[in-house]
Amino acid sequence: MTSALSLGPDETGTPWLGDPQHRSFLRADALRQLLFFRPSLRVDGGFDLLDHDGSPLPDAPQELHTTTRMVHSYAIGKAAGAAGCDAMIDAGLTFLREQHHDPRHGGYVWSVPRGDQAGDDRKLAYGHVFVLLAAASAQKIGHPDAPALLRDASAVLDQRFWEEGPGLFADEFTRDWQPFSDYRGMNANMHGVEALLTAYEATGEEIYLTRAGRILEFFLSRMAPARDWRIPEHYTADWQVDPAYQGDPMFRPAGTTPGHSLEFARLVLQHWDLAGRPDSGAPDRAARLVDRALADAWLPEGGLAYTLDDSGAVAVRNRYWWPVTEAIGALAALQKIAPSDAREGWYRRLWRFADAHLVDHAKGGWIPELDADGQPAATQFQGKPDLYHALQATLFPLDRGLSRHEPRLADPLPI
Repeated sequence: MTSALSLGPDETGTPWLGDPQHRSFLRADALRQLLFFRPSLRVDGGFDLLDHDGSPLPDAPQELHTTTRMVHSYAIGKAAGAAGCDAMIDAGLTFLREQHHDPRHGGYVWSVPRGDQAGDDRKLAYGHVFVLLAAASAQKIGHPDAPALLRDASAVLDQRFWEEGPGLFADEFTRDWQPFSDYRGMNANMHGVEALLTAYEATGEEIYLTRAGRILEFFLSRMAPARDWRIPEHYTADWQVDPAYQGDPMFRPAGTTPGHSLEFARLVLQHWDLAGRPDSGAPDRAARLVDRALADAWLPEGGLAYTLDDSGAVAVRNRYWWPVTEAIGALAALQKIAPSDAREGWYRRLWRFADAHLVDHAKGGWIPELDADGQPAATQFQGKPDLYHALQATLFPLDRGLSRHEPRLADPLPI
């Protein structure tokens, strides 16, 4: 894969966040991603998973995070100035209302059956926070169906998942809201912060900002500093760390996940910005998370290892696209408030790696997984799973601010 565009100056001159060539590269890749995923929309209003060449993968069940991330991605694409996003947003919101929503018990089922593939009617916090994210992003662009969805998702999260004592979300229930495990997890709560902050941006309602702050306080003021700025993923019902947990290798891998630390770094800065930039130490916490994750996980051959063991040593070396995208987003946020040569160097290193190995310049989208030789692999992901992570990696650096509370995109996407 060879880039058709320069990423910007080599080692000196204008920082890449302000460099016209780099910004042009970011806009071009964002558009290529949005165009690549448009054919995933089916005639029945659902979304196909796409193979590497963009062809539909047959009969894959449609999972809640797929539907919601498509809505969110095309909503932020539209907010950035891209045309042709409305059909994707409309279809996703309709599918949430008519297919994922459970009219009998309330809430949203994890996956909808298709062909010979059965659905999954569990109610998961991970999926529900993405419903809130989709609704909030759609409300910010003025979609008429968004307010009702946002109210419903907020009510379900409040009544079924939020645990007021610890100030965190519980994880999982059966379709009729019976708990079937004592598991508590970081991943759903981290994405809960993302959704709550977006809901605050959409509505101005303080409860969203307050709850996001409580989640951040637990993981970033209590958990991370006590563990050398690595964040435990898995917990018992009373929110004690469960180091022996062995779960789903995609959504709940054992050990710690540096990519999640990078996501948290960007989110704590977004919260700090929306809260009025109080002197809370948030920039220092974000910097510590980023520095630790990059030191632990960057591999000699490039790319970020997926997981670490309890000592901080690399456990799973698999190189996925999404930790690289989250590192780009976190470094872009830090460079906006406290630029440094070291962070500039990391930002450029990450983009050079992504450009050479992950961005699919020929077909669009990003390669989700690399083998030991740097070639596309498929041990964890089938096809190109979504555009959510990579699209945000191109749009966050283009935005002049840390949050999307006000329109701050200086360079609208030209389609």
